[in-house]
Amino acid sequence: MIKLSGMLSEERCIDLMSSKKENALKELVFAISKAKQVNDRNEFYRAIMEREKIISTGIGIHIAVPHVKIPSVTDFVMAIGRKSEGIDYDSLDGKPVSIIIMIGANESQRDQYLKVLARIVLLFKNSQFRRKIINAKTSAAIIKAFADKEKESE
Repeated sequence: MIKLSGMLSEERCIDLMSSKKENALKELVFAISKAKQVNDRNEFYRAIMEREKIISTGIGIHIAVPHVKIPSVTDFVMAIGRKSEGIDYDSLDGKPVSIIIMIGANESQRDQYLKVLARIVLLFKNSQFRRKIINAKTSAAIIKAFADKEKESE
């Protein structure tokens, strides 16, 4: 099983400056594209924005999970952006988003991709976990929160 904590790095856990959806997504794409798994930042950004046009990835409970499977991503990669005061994200529940979990994968990772998405949604349904992520003082603390949750479920 793929470890979610292994998909993150400290430079991909950021506090978002923007309160607008498109700009917040740009910030996260910039962060995630620093990863060696992402070979084309522009393709990643275009794919994320195309995905948002289909239906908002703001799934409710103050979270959004923008995600893409594209050839220029070589393996799973994840970034997290936080904005405690929230972002108007056009979420399905109409509420602002405080946490954006951005995921990239390769097209060949279809089966694992759905499992990763499901695990993230399940994890963030837990209000205690969401609070831990939003209140974490450092990027390392965010990654540790994921690692601790993974240890619990082993």
